[in-house]
Amino acid sequence: MASIIGIGIDVVSIERFQESLTRTPELLNRVFTLNESKLNASSLAARFAAKEALAKALNAKSAFNWQEAEIVNEASGKPNFEFSGEMANRLVGHTVHLTLSHDGGIASAMVIVEVN
Repeated sequence: MASIIGIGIDVVSIERFQESLTRTPELLNRVFTLNESKLNASSLAARFAAKEALAKALNAKSAFNWQEAEIVNEASGKPNFEFSGEMANRLVGHTVHLTLSHDGGIASAMVIVEVN
């Protein structure tokens, strides 16, 4: 039986996020994988919110490698995390649920982490 060990939610102003990317160009490569970095501002903002929500769900008190938590879309469009490196090791035996949304200038994400 799976048990929820964490829930995280985050919201991001797409306009402010775009301004941050313009002001701090290295943010793009520090936070996003090569595939993610090709996306538009609203999709990037939603993925940023997802990574923040993941950190909250994991109660991450220390920094983690943002690129080890890539968000990919299934053929249906449903987003999922693909973990690598230390993050993949940390989440062995866990299921991570993700939902993203962006509308009206706001991007949001919710993450639920279960231990199996």
